[in-house]
Amino acid sequence: MATTIKDIAKVLGISHSTVSRALTGSKYVNEKTKEAVLKAVKELNYIPNMSARSLKIDKAYNIGVFFSTISNGTSPYVFQTVINSVYRNIDKRYNVIVKGIDMYEENTINPKNYDGILVVSQMVNDDKFIREILERDIPVVVINRKVDHNVINIYTDESIGTYKGVEELIKNGHKEIAIIEGANSFDSTKMRRKGYEDAFENYNIELNKNLILNGDFSVKSGYERTKELLERKEQFSAIFAFNDEMAAGAIKALTEIGLKVPDDISILGFDGNEIGKFISPSITTIKRPIGDISKIAIDLLIKLLSDEMDITAKKIYIESELEIGESIKDLANS
Repeated sequence: MATTIKDIAKVLGISHSTVSRALTGSKYVNEKTKEAVLKAVKELNYIPNMSARSLKIDKAYNIGVFFSTISNGTSPYVFQTVINSVYRNIDKRYNVIVKGIDMYEENTINPKNYDGILVVSQMVNDDKFIREILERDIPVVVINRKVDHNVINIYTDESIGTYKGVEELIKNGHKEIAIIEGANSFDSTKMRRKGYEDAFENYNIELNKNLILNGDFSVKSGYERTKELLERKEQFSAIFAFNDEMAAGAIKALTEIGLKVPDDISILGFDGNEIGKFISPSITTIKRPIGDISKIAIDLLIKLLSDEMDITAKKIYIESELEIGESIKDLANS
């Protein structure tokens, strides 16, 4: 079997993209690496595949933006923020193709159709899709969730952000806290669950499972789950909704029966959605900087496409922040 670029990369312990750039004389590969590549080429008797190289020169001028799902669980805020950030920051030569990973068919990702791909990953099931992109040798950046693949990966630890938000409720005297979780299949739901469980444990607050319901990140589910909570006749002084859309739905359900936020029930959201600033009262929320993450991701992807950097694993962690609004009442000092 003929030696391939990937064989050389494996022997040298570098990426196949670095080998490819070394062979084309890229200025972004240092001389020591170039010398090692050329030595390995000679020792392994590598013969370049010129037809494959010519195909690589052709560009589709398409960037793919793939979400885990578009119609089932991805909040409108996350979707809109990512897409807006991509269009604001992308090189004007490129077209943007937006799709859901849940709709793609296996072995259909083709480098002739995509010069690069941004993956907005929300669940572990996306790993198969990410592997296929890597096998097709397409530059890729993964955001939103931490992955183990050898890719550029930009993410936040949502459990830490959640801990900070729930801690804010606890420090304000809230112990009976209702939870409206998100879609069970999403890693975001699992991380945020870990965050509030850690906060409850560290502050010795018993977890009342009757106050935990599952939504789907939509406004409607926040509204409906809050109505269910009210029907259960359980005592609670605050609701933590796993995103701001559901928090807004919760506020509507409460106000419909004459309860006031935060006088009667306090509300905590997640994401830093603009919706939370323009309703009354404004929502205290855990801001996940998805816009900043998307900008960094598309900038790095364009650099990959322009041969301005090597395609190597790079993990970039961005901290979530607590944004104080008007939706939490201080019971400790009232």
